[in-house]
Amino acid sequence: MGTVIVGLVLVIVVALVVRSMVRDKKNGKSLQCGGECKHCGCHCGK
Repeated sequence: MGTVIVGLVLVIVVALVVRSMVRDKKNGKSLQCGGECKHCGCHCGK
């Protein structure tokens, strides 16, 4: 029973992380581009 509970908690945490990443991507934020083009060489087109 403990394994099932830990598995469910892990699935919930992963789902929340993915949801946050999708939301950030829709808002123009991502792990690859922090909006500072001087650091990335303006590959994002901003």
